Amino acid sequence: MKVLLYFESEKALQNSGIGRALKHQIAACESAGIEYTTDPWDDDYDILHINTVGLNSESIIKKTRNDGKPVIYHAHSTEEDFRNSFILSNQIAPIFKKRLMSLYTQADAIITPTPYSKSLLEGYGITLPIYAVSNGIQLSRYDADEEKIKAFKKYFSLKDTDKVVLSVGLYFERKGILDFIEIAKQCPQYKFIWFGYTNRVMIPKPVRDVVDDYPDNVIFPGYVKGPIIEGAYAGADCFFFPSYEETEGIVVLEALAARQQVLLRDIGVFDPWLIDGFNCYKASTNEEFIEKIVGIVEGTLPRTSEEGRRTAEERSISSVGQQLKAIYESVLNKH
Repeated sequence: MKVLLYFESEKALQNSGIGRALKHQIAACESAGIEYTTDPWDDDYDILHINTVGLNSESIIKKTRNDGKPVIYHAHSTEEDFRNSFILSNQIAPIFKKRLMSLYTQADAIITPTPYSKSLLEGYGITLPIYAVSNGIQLSRYDADEEKIKAFKKYFSLKDTDKVVLSVGLYFERKGILDFIEIAKQCPQYKFIWFGYTNRVMIPKPVRDVVDDYPDNVIFPGYVKGPIIEGAYAGADCFFFPSYEETEGIVVLEALAARQQVLLRDIGVFDPWLIDGFNCYKASTNEEFIEKIVGIVEGTLPRTSEEGRRTAEERSISSVGQQLKAIYESVLNKH
């Protein structure tokens, strides 16, 4: 069995969650002993596992179908998580949904990261088999490493007395960036760092305004990878992720794997696998977020980091690899 892992516009999306998802799929296949290729010109494959929805994606589906091979679509995107992102995204969202439906329904089966995103797709009227499989997490990258923490603190010239609230994401309103800035204004005693970047030409004016003019206790370092961000996950005092909509949130898995104290918006995608007060904390309003940030940073709320790590371990790359192998074999046997 050989799988074609297809990912259109890889360079453009490499810094996004979808970009990391492809790397995780490669690692998952390797861990499960699944032969794979990422070369669409390599005709020697048995099943197409496609991750993107561009024009070239449609062509590779057609070619695979003409060759009599099965297709699995990885549904990373929904109409819901397309909204409140780029300029005009809300106006385009219904068209985008039709595009997703036309592509996803050409598959033999669909993989999506969570039971929540599975329920959204079922709500669209899709009747194909849909499997909820986490994007996975490379646990070893987030094991305790004092050198990475030192690198993070040195990079930002942080003092031992500095308290840091961390977030990671694109500059999307959907990600909660406006709330992040407002909360930072009300908590001047802490430093707030937002890792990630989106071209300002693509984002609406309210978001552009806050990434151009922000409080002194906020840092926007852009896209940073490697030891710096891995050290940030472990060395910060709180990972605050106020996103309004996700299909999973790979950065949440990364924070959990690093045994970070995680604070999330209480939204459907995190049910039932993340539980307030057990393996994370949740809130719904800025007032609640501030209360819990202070409780986490000052240590008045119980730590949830060990249970968080166990939650990440359940979504390890090796576990994902075994799940993918079972799905590939099932789809091939039924084809």
